[in-house]
Amino acid sequence: MSYTIINPADESVVATVEATTIHATDAAIARAARAQRDWAARAPADRALLLRRFADAVDGAREELAGLEVRNAGHPITQARWEAGHVRDVLAYYSATPERLFGRQIPVAGGLDITFAEPLGVVGVITPWNFPMPIAAWGFAPALAAGNAVVLKPAEWTPLTSIRLAELGLAAGLPEGLFQVLPGKGSVVGERFVDNETVRKIVFTGSTEVGARIMAGCAKQITRVTLELGGKSANIVFADCDLEKAAATAPYGVFENAGQDCCARSRILVERSVYQRFMALLEPAVRGVVVGDPVAESTEMGPLVTASHRDRVAAFVPHDADVAFRGTAPTGPGHWYPPTVLTPARNARAAREEIFGPVVSVFPFDDEADAIAFANASPYGLSGSIWTRDLSRAIRVARAIDSGNLSVNSHSSVRYATPFGGFKQSGLGRELGPDAPLAFTETKNVFIAVDPYSAKH
Repeated sequence: MSYTIINPADESVVATVEATTIHATDAAIARAARAQRDWAARAPADRALLLRRFADAVDGAREELAGLEVRNAGHPITQARWEAGHVRDVLAYYSATPERLFGRQIPVAGGLDITFAEPLGVVGVITPWNFPMPIAAWGFAPALAAGNAVVLKPAEWTPLTSIRLAELGLAAGLPEGLFQVLPGKGSVVGERFVDNETVRKIVFTGSTEVGARIMAGCAKQITRVTLELGGKSANIVFADCDLEKAAATAPYGVFENAGQDCCARSRILVERSVYQRFMALLEPAVRGVVVGDPVAESTEMGPLVTASHRDRVAAFVPHDADVAFRGTAPTGPGHWYPPTVLTPARNARAAREEIFGPVVSVFPFDDEADAIAFANASPYGLSGSIWTRDLSRAIRVARAIDSGNLSVNSHSSVRYATPFGGFKQSGLGRELGPDAPLAFTETKNVFIAVDPYSAKH
């Protein structure tokens, strides 16, 4: 059965995609298992070379991939180019892994003890619709580098760049069946990944609710999981910071990708003494966000991914009582929603739940302890920002916040060379960074008895 992919900016049909069936999913997993045995048996230098060639192929197709993401996901073209380049960089970074995935020699009595990092086998990667390319690479690049095969299920709405990446990998020389993309429904393909005993690990990025179901399913077969789930991150602004910079950059901490970002700083906490001044600075910054045609080089924010998702976001703002101010958005075809700033009560729905759209709530706080307590009063703990000139305070608050990724005087959350993941209901495990390939391996310990040396005199 096929389904259509819609351009969220103008609602035109971009492509028709064949949905993968349960039978086809099982067949793909079987192919992956055969390919993985061959892949793991190859010399490390050969695997490293093929991963570098894959990175080069992505580099050569950056403009093509970016254009595809613009049409499929509505990402602004400048953002989409960065995403394609990020995939290249992640592949290049992990291409060094095959020749550097070391075991250890452990001193023991009576012999030699050594460890090996053995690949798991087949890894199932389930990716979201908000960042289709980068998050796919976070799963497949370290998994392949550690000697595994990958079957990847992209989000139903945004499969096109993942399909193209698999084609580029095959053209670069990856063995057939080693990296396969299976578009379709999560209730069909994703659930089959969980149920098929050949899949030894699931990497999932998406909602906390679905992540919990995947984790429960994996428990039946003791299948390993890495989960990157929801967020309701805080942007904490202290009175001693560069207030002009904090206000000017705050929109980009939440409205990038139209707020469809688990790391979005969707709660801004401002020290009460500078709250009014911050709001006065924030308003022109929000109104200045350029929302429009994602093909245009000047566009900073595109549409939401679907009409149903736009309606979900709008439901968090049922009336104007809490709206401080809004930016602008196009009218006519497309799934548009303007950047919106709310000033709700701390216990309001918009203050507690992940909206996943261009809506941010701003709150005053009284002191450092109040800011920490409010920031932590959430079931999520993925990311966040701290704005202050006081280094001691920055370290003190960062250590106190229950979050996996924090930035001081910045809104940066992701670097391929550093670990990424959340606390509490924001997830389990870590992606990226130098240790990511180890999460796709089993440690095997081997003891070799050695006869004691005896010399004849």
